[in-house]
Amino acid sequence: MARKSKSKWLTEHKHDHYYHEAKSTGYRSRAAYKLKQIDKKFNVISRNDIVIDLGAAPGGWSQVAYELIGGGDEEKPTKGKVIAIDLKSIRYIEGVDFIRGDMTDPLTFDKIFELTDQADVVISDMSPDITGHYSVDQARSVYLAENAFEFAKKVLVQGGNFVVKVFQGEDFKSYFDKVKTNFKFCKSFSPKASRTRSSEVYIVAKGYKRQ
Repeated sequence: MARKSKSKWLTEHKHDHYYHEAKSTGYRSRAAYKLKQIDKKFNVISRNDIVIDLGAAPGGWSQVAYELIGGGDEEKPTKGKVIAIDLKSIRYIEGVDFIRGDMTDPLTFDKIFELTDQADVVISDMSPDITGHYSVDQARSVYLAENAFEFAKKVLVQGGNFVVKVFQGEDFKSYFDKVKTNFKFCKSFSPKASRTRSSEVYIVAKGYKRQ
């Protein structure tokens, strides 16, 4: 599969409903609507939850997560927390604690544990750098998802929830089955905000069973 040309990418953005919606409502990315649609269907984030957002840049998912935990309610402030982690820096987002680092690095865990010793929800919208060779991109996507899953197992409370993006392909089923054995509920889902031609799918897992 060939890499998209820059002009084609710009054309798609120009006519993309969710892109323009995000721009008009202040979300950092159109991906914010994917998390909104996932949560509307599966209710993965609740008020006062502690949420860790992996690969959070530019911050659209963190913004939505903060809303879902009750952030911004002056009359009844949330007891929850959103922690965003990424190798790239992220501009300040109200109510979100940002850690710049690698999720597999013990130093990153040290920084997380300064803020919390557990999480109710781990979310990941990470994608690999696209090469244009689908088998390579899909394998890299699964690799990132594997790392996200290993991370989640270290920090999730009993009964916690996990949402992760992965590209469909030959490695998808084995990864899905691995996640499924660790949760009471596990399902793949493609939100409407995902582009029609995209091979991405989200695994929504609820009720973590700590081994």
